[in-house]
Amino acid sequence: MTQSPRKSSPVRKSLSASFIARVGLMAALALIFSYVEAIIPYNPGIPGIKLGIANVVTVIALYKFGAKDAAAVSVIRVVLAGLLFNGLFGMLYSLAGAVLSLAGMILLKKTGLFSVTGVSMAAGVLHNLGQLLVAAALIEDLRIFFYFPVLMFSGIAAGILVGIISMLMLRALR
Repeated sequence: MTQSPRKSSPVRKSLSASFIARVGLMAALALIFSYVEAIIPYNPGIPGIKLGIANVVTVIALYKFGAKDAAAVSVIRVVLAGLLFNGLFGMLYSLAGAVLSLAGMILLKKTGLFSVTGVSMAAGVLHNLGQLLVAAALIEDLRIFFYFPVLMFSGIAAGILVGIISMLMLRALR
């Protein structure tokens, strides 16, 4: 009796060896950037402000490989960085920011109206908004949104930096 060839499941099709290797490599690089950012003393005097250099990898993943790769890299980095450096609450804040910023990046990129830096700037602002939404839910006080203008400014500044680095890296990778 001959055996019919195994049908590949939808999971097998979406998790090809090249996808796993590519995402694993990018997630590892993003995690290294997260670690470097965690050990470098950077305190502008305002809580919650970071440069977000690890997001360069997410932006590159989005523009070079697509939304699925960028989402996988982002979630893997946030979870591992949370477990290794930030703790569970840090992971919760980061995950909210990452999901909101990634959704914004995907939508803005699809329009074709924004540069890499413009998309990255919006992502920086959305990341901070996501973190504020978690903080407001945890402390049950909407007055925390008075802090948003400060975080918006820092998100724009970090987004410009991440966007410029990402743009230069994407040019080098062509």
